Amino acid sequence: MRTTGLSSTSGSRTDSNFLQRRVAHFGLVAAALFAFVLVMLVVLGAGRHGSAVFKQPATLFLLLAVLIFTAVWAFTRGDTRSFRFVRGIEGWGLILGSAALIATGAFGPRAFFSESMITLALIEGFFARSIFVPSTARRTLGLGIAIGSALVVSVHLSSSTIILTASTAVWWTVTTTICVAASRVIYGLRKQIDDAEQLGQYTLEEKLGEGAMGVVYRARHAMLARPTAVKLLMPEKFGEANLARFEREVQLTAQLTHPHTVTIFDYGRTPDGVFYYAMELLEGAALDRIIEVGGPQEPARVAYIMDQVAAALSEAHSKGLIHRDIKPANIILTQQGGEPDVAKVVDFGLVKSIRDGDDPNLSTTGAIAGTPYYMAPESILAYQEIDARTDLYALGAVCYFMLTGEPVFKGKDAGEICTHHVHTEPIPPSKRRERPVPADLESLVLACLRKDPDQRPASAGHLRARLWAGTTLGKWNTDRARRWWREYGDEIKLRTTVPEAAGQTISIDLKTHKR
Repeated sequence: MRTTGLSSTSGSRTDSNFLQRRVAHFGLVAAALFAFVLVMLVVLGAGRHGSAVFKQPATLFLLLAVLIFTAVWAFTRGDTRSFRFVRGIEGWGLILGSAALIATGAFGPRAFFSESMITLALIEGFFARSIFVPSTARRTLGLGIAIGSALVVSVHLSSSTIILTASTAVWWTVTTTICVAASRVIYGLRKQIDDAEQLGQYTLEEKLGEGAMGVVYRARHAMLARPTAVKLLMPEKFGEANLARFEREVQLTAQLTHPHTVTIFDYGRTPDGVFYYAMELLEGAALDRIIEVGGPQEPARVAYIMDQVAAALSEAHSKGLIHRDIKPANIILTQQGGEPDVAKVVDFGLVKSIRDGDDPNLSTTGAIAGTPYYMAPESILAYQEIDARTDLYALGAVCYFMLTGEPVFKGKDAGEICTHHVHTEPIPPSKRRERPVPADLESLVLACLRKDPDQRPASAGHLRARLWAGTTLGKWNTDRARRWWREYGDEIKLRTTVPEAAGQTISIDLKTHKR
């Protein structure tokens, strides 16, 4: 895998659609502004001089300015235009509209159209342009000089005093300076956002979620059409230890090739030190959302999903890796190859190597980490002794949740829940739901939830063997899965609610007992 950084950004890279929308807004605002000026001047002039005001060339020039800015709005609304076309319309529209306003002051009688009023209208229009239109400081300066030069010359030719010419030049210089500074700030912020949204060949499009270690975005690759998700280390979590742990998560997950484990495409660091990796984008829903919408699930479906997750864990365990945070939120049901209900295990943020040589500083030795509802007793009492069977306990708790719609144990806080995991025997799922649970599946789930790891299935492979030897697995098929998604799919797409605190991943230092 390669390490990539932020790609450079330039003015030509400004999003064309965004620029077009901003220019259209500016054209509409400028047209409305100068239409208001036209109405006010005509009304005031008509009150003093009657219909003579409508015969003045200045009135027609002011009307022309309104029409020019209306044309800017009309040409940049609707269908997408090219970047060059939009820039041209914006630049020429501003120059021609300003020229029409300057002509208004030059040809209008002082009683109707004073130079100061026209200058004020131009200043307001130029301020509006610097606010609405993303532009480089250089472009704003160039337009300011062009418009200001014409304005000062016009005032000088039509005015009888040097003071008015000088004051006009001063006011326009101040206006241009402020607008250039505004463009520099606004364009600079826009550039920073573009930079932040561009990671190597990936453009971030939408925030999908946030976990204990990072933020996940929907992204697109510059060359490839495949959907991609990009995960970044949260800025407030910066620090070499966290960066090293995050990079280790990627390297360990990238070793896994099972179809029921999320696939890693790429990873890298930005020049600012932000670590990120790109993985397959899973269109579907996490198991917690499935239960939230559909309630307790059919035992056949639970067995079907349990088998897929166990298969993914079997590969991970064979490579000496344990997940440590198996929970409904980390199991996604998606569709691949036209098949619904394809389970994917995600977020190996708490992954731990059980082979010799694992760096204890990166494994958070001396702390327990996980989600209270799904933590095995040994991960609470003796962190150093956890092994692959810890994941099987969590998988049993997940399946219990799928069968009943409730976690194995409840409590007022994480400590009480953890105490139940250590000391309390679980109530059989069949006693917590109205419909029966097949004996083979219930016994397997309860076996996974044994306090003593030696009484659980010896491995994910043994768990799968027991599933296949039972009578429940194989009764869930593609047709049943598709019917379920047709019934609940639209509701699944609605915004997911924020999970309870007890359902979130926690880390507790065993020495200080602080979370």
